[in-house]
Amino acid sequence: MERLSDLPEPANTANDYDGFAEAYAAENEHSLVNAHYERPAMLALAGDVRGRRILDAGCGSGPLAAALRERGAVVTGLDVSAAMLALAGRRLGEGVPLHRVDLRDRLPFTDGEFDDVIASLVLHYLEDWGSTLAELRRVLRPGGRLLASVDHPFVAYTFQEPRPDYFATTDYAFEWVIGGHSAPMRFWRKPLHAMTEAFTTAGFRLSTIAEPQPDPAARDLFPDAFRDLSHKPTFLFFVVEALSVSAGP
Repeated sequence: MERLSDLPEPANTANDYDGFAEAYAAENEHSLVNAHYERPAMLALAGDVRGRRILDAGCGSGPLAAALRERGAVVTGLDVSAAMLALAGRRLGEGVPLHRVDLRDRLPFTDGEFDDVIASLVLHYLEDWGSTLAELRRVLRPGGRLLASVDHPFVAYTFQEPRPDYFATTDYAFEWVIGGHSAPMRFWRKPLHAMTEAFTTAGFRLSTIAEPQPDPAARDLFPDAFRDLSHKPTFLFFVVEALSVSAGP
């Protein structure tokens, strides 16, 4: 079984999930935003994945990887957090290779190794998507898909005070408090055109942009939060297809 690849210990900076991995994983498992909105939307976009080789890039504790495997996919996971990967390994067992990798670095996979890459709520941690998208394109076969979800630029734009230039790439920071643990988080907001240009520059063709609604089955579980989530954009979803080397945009 292939397990965590060698990576220097990260500095204790923002977005370090190691210190609160278990609390975050427990929250992610059942929360409205993750379990009843983002994950179902990603699985719906993925469609029939039976037999498809899928890289879960930023797999965290493995809930999406588990769901994909249950639907018949052949899944590989990677994440920068050793604590998250330990939880994923506990959940997924021997059948899912896991790698500890920073998405800003070269990936430990051969060209065209995957049919799909799923990047669930990870790209907004990166200021520059260029090298990361180029690597994700490299490990996809021609015609393979990248499915990505990010913070919706509208939400990030209204979150910041004073309100930034919408057309600029800007960062914003805040404290997450989960399970009594306070963690500094930092995200990067990009305008929509910058996101789509990053995909096309890296060799992808845009297939779908989606702004899904939460699962109606969660209405009774989270009545107030469900109504709020149903009336404002929170995440933005992309499906893009890897072009062959000779293909044009």
